Amino acid sequence: MKTADCEILILPGYAGSEEEHWQSRWAGRLKTARVVEQADWHDPDPESWRTRIVEAVAAARQPVILIAHSLGVVAAVEAAPRFAPGVVRGALLVAFPDIEVGATLPASVRAFAPVPRDPLPFPSLLVASRTDPYCAYDRAEDYAYAWGSALVDAGESGHINVASGHGPWPEGLMRLAGFLKGL
Repeated sequence: MKTADCEILILPGYAGSEEEHWQSRWAGRLKTARVVEQADWHDPDPESWRTRIVEAVAAARQPVILIAHSLGVVAAVEAAPRFAPGVVRGALLVAFPDIEVGATLPASVRAFAPVPRDPLPFPSLLVASRTDPYCAYDRAEDYAYAWGSALVDAGESGHINVASGHGPWPEGLMRLAGFLKGL
């Protein structure tokens, strides 16, 4: 599959993705990509976030690829059972936050718990860092297994965001291209 053959829905996490974040850059670079906007990036409401994702998928005119980061991963996984069958063809899930054990996370983020462990109804790739402050690698590995996701070890990459040095993140674009090619 090529990017021109699908609609790419970008799902940022808590606080959204600032201008220099790889998700924002990709949204501006990939012609068929758009960010699924949320009503409140700083005080997320789980049902509202899920509903906006479901609505964006339902409005798509082409097959959908999800690109989620952090809390966007959790919201995508929670919304997945509500997607029409076959519309979402795949998902790139990056830096899953373990909201169930993340005591330092805001209460509004922890409100998304519990995270579903059901297999996803589409192919997915979970990119996890061994030094993500929001999720231990073995927990990410456990969720990848539960969801049926292929796991990509991103090494010592922090939360794979601007703060960890992942502004443009060209490696991520290459990983996306390889994932799409396999669909």
